[in-house]
Amino acid sequence: MISMMQDFLKGNSERRPGAPLPMATFAQPLQKGSATKVTWFGHSAFLLEIEGKTILFDPMFGKAPTPFPIRNQRYSRELPLKIEELPVVDTVVLSHDHYDHLDYGSIMKLKGKVKNYVVPLGVGAHLERWGISPEMIQEHDWWDGLSFAGLQFACTPARHFSGRSLTDRNATLWCSWVIIGQETKVFFSGDGGYGPHFKEIGEKYGPFDLTLMECGQYDARWAAIHMLPEETVQAHQDVKGKLLVPVHWGAFTLSLHAWHDPVERAVRAAEESGVDIVTPRIGETFTVSLDDYPKSAWWRMNKA
Repeated sequence: MISMMQDFLKGNSERRPGAPLPMATFAQPLQKGSATKVTWFGHSAFLLEIEGKTILFDPMFGKAPTPFPIRNQRYSRELPLKIEELPVVDTVVLSHDHYDHLDYGSIMKLKGKVKNYVVPLGVGAHLERWGISPEMIQEHDWWDGLSFAGLQFACTPARHFSGRSLTDRNATLWCSWVIIGQETKVFFSGDGGYGPHFKEIGEKYGPFDLTLMECGQYDARWAAIHMLPEETVQAHQDVKGKLLVPVHWGAFTLSLHAWHDPVERAVRAAEESGVDIVTPRIGETFTVSLDDYPKSAWWRMNKA
């Protein structure tokens, strides 16, 4: 704790970009069809379009990952879309209840647009308190399987923690998610440290066409709850992934590392391991089955 406090006080001039990050214009309306598409909105929020269904993961569209948004504002002042412009979302999937993943303001703006919520155990209580009907919420434990809208889901383990106040630590579950369609398998790691559960998930549900893996807000001193970028690449290999998208970066400063360090290290580790890594701009949509996926180093233009 002493060394962490010293480092936080010392600061790092590269913990935030020197200018708002470039964003792609989010395509409207959503293209319904068989091709699986992904749009990353920064941090861990992304939209999965699969077999004509739209699934929104960890929709944190707020300005700051805290109930007191005075500091630590989002890097980009604007988002590539307005929540009000989204069409109906078939389901919202949540990985855990931390403020940078479960955002009250975003959930309230999405009300009326979402048909269903799929969450780990206990997280539904937050949604019910905010006016979401219990009939619209499905809660699941690790290794639970479920079907929704013609797709197969599995709630899978993660090595993390939960809580939104000083009194509810670990009162709800955290998890990763498996999504299986007729043609495509997707894995979302949620937040967490590296561990043997990735190989277990790979053996049970892999291989995956695409993984979206946590890569950011880490430090060697808390690696048990947030993977280092090299571990992100290893976890992708453990679950038998094909394409890797590093997430949990590009929006907020929650750790001590430079804001661009996660993607730089992940790209380097992926190249050394022969892993295909996808680096979309915020708001950029790509098709999973195509070979011309985004791989430009767009972030290097915004280093402070």
